[in-house]
Amino acid sequence: MTPSHLQSLLTPYLGDHPTPEPLYDQLTTYLDLLLKWNARTNLTAIRDPEEIVRRHFGESLFAAVHLAPKLAPNATLLDFGSGAGFPGLPIQLLLPHLRVTLAESQNKKSTFLREVVRTLALPTQIHAARVETLPAEALFDAITLRAVDNTPAALAAAKPHLAPAGWLVLLTAEPPTTPAETHPVPNTTASLLTLQQP
Repeated sequence: MTPSHLQSLLTPYLGDHPTPEPLYDQLTTYLDLLLKWNARTNLTAIRDPEEIVRRHFGESLFAAVHLAPKLAPNATLLDFGSGAGFPGLPIQLLLPHLRVTLAESQNKKSTFLREVVRTLALPTQIHAARVETLPAEALFDAITLRAVDNTPAALAAAKPHLAPAGWLVLLTAEPPTTPAETHPVPNTTASLLTLQQP
């Protein structure tokens, strides 16, 4: 997929948000790595490149656009259960000054994340273990959760690592049970972006 084709697929998610110069080249490289690795290890159930761009890259960048005005440029972000890097890596690419940590306990996925970070020369940190093993003093200005198995348990594990006035960012199909800012994700009826300060 060419960077220009990728850009056209992502326009509905980014709106008029400014993008760093290398964004689409970086996302193209990331997609190529994901497709290559996904052929031999199951990183994502979605196999179609355009659908990967819309569902994974698009939703992640949509979260970044809505989170950006709420954070200082050098804020910290924890991507809880990062999997193949969503939403953390696209957020890092769109907001390169954020200090992003990807937490992923499955070895094959954390190995893939290291490869993407190395290939793209990103400052992103990888925590290759469960979030519960982070030091108690590790606090983040934002914590993202997407496609986690048990949302209440994940939230319980995440909240101790949220800095005061920090943001929980969820990409789920479920509407929030507590007051929160919500945005329907473009091109889907199944995903909702929720941002809340507990």
